[in-house]
Amino acid sequence: MPAFDLPPAELARYRPTPDEPSDFDRFWHRTLAEQNRPVLVSAEPVETGLRLTESWDVTFRGFAGDPVRAWFTRPAGVPDPLPAVVEYAGYGRGRGLPHERLTWPAAGYAHLLMDNRGQGDRYGSGGDTPDPHAAAPGGPGPAVRGLLDPDAYHYRRLIADAVHAVAAVRALPGVDPARVAAVGNSQGGGLALAVAGLVPDLAAALVSAPLLCGVRRALDLTDEGPYGEIAAYLAVRRGAEEEAYRTLSYVEGVSFARRAHAPAHFGVGLRDRVCPPSGAYAAFNRYGELSGADPYAEIHAYPYNGHEGGEAVHVRRQVEWLRQVL
Repeated sequence: MPAFDLPPAELARYRPTPDEPSDFDRFWHRTLAEQNRPVLVSAEPVETGLRLTESWDVTFRGFAGDPVRAWFTRPAGVPDPLPAVVEYAGYGRGRGLPHERLTWPAAGYAHLLMDNRGQGDRYGSGGDTPDPHAAAPGGPGPAVRGLLDPDAYHYRRLIADAVHAVAAVRALPGVDPARVAAVGNSQGGGLALAVAGLVPDLAAALVSAPLLCGVRRALDLTDEGPYGEIAAYLAVRRGAEEEAYRTLSYVEGVSFARRAHAPAHFGVGLRDRVCPPSGAYAAFNRYGELSGADPYAEIHAYPYNGHEGGEAVHVRRQVEWLRQVL
């Protein structure tokens, strides 16, 4: 698959005008202010058969106080408070089973893997969090549920869940609340970036192949993945483009990136047709510009890779980078 987006030299300086509504900050302040109760509901130990890690089945309050499930795992026999990694799963994936993602606990971190509400039926080992607000008009895919109304859009709820997951992990025993990082790939990368923009005291963000970055350009470039679902939806609902674009502007990753305070580590495949690389570079090149913090950020590009990016090579870079940051 040949490269199809901007050439590397142009990506390195790509800084498009943000597609940002004037009430972006008010919208998210209102959304997150609706959560006025303690976030953590329960943490029940689970038997995984593994001796080097311990796991708990966690429930916390997400958007509108809805129960959201997560797996919490940490190295066994380590009593001291640990830095924590909150990980967000990809599009269509749920939290799966507690033994599936052990990189971060093996590296010495407490690890919270958030379930994706209303997802988990496309690949992986399933999910356990329904979305009681998914009745807004839209197609079967999460990317188009409630697409014509910012208040009803699926990603408003999912991003709110992602923010509250940080508060939940900080309330768990054995976690150093001052050292919490957000991590994700694809949809998870978009969520980690949103969290970086909405949680000012986040310690670090690791963002790979982020969805919801440079959305309008992505819709012009590709029909694959979630962007293809949005295009298919608009192909039937002719004339609804501006309503859809308005909704998408409230979840635009570049806008979250501009507000971020935490150090960030990006990864991108230059042949990625699911999440075109220009979106990741737009977020990276504008990262932290409104925060006043001038946070350190670096990006690693994989010229001959698509949505898989650097895979294990990139994870190794993430582990080393986060060790230095935290």
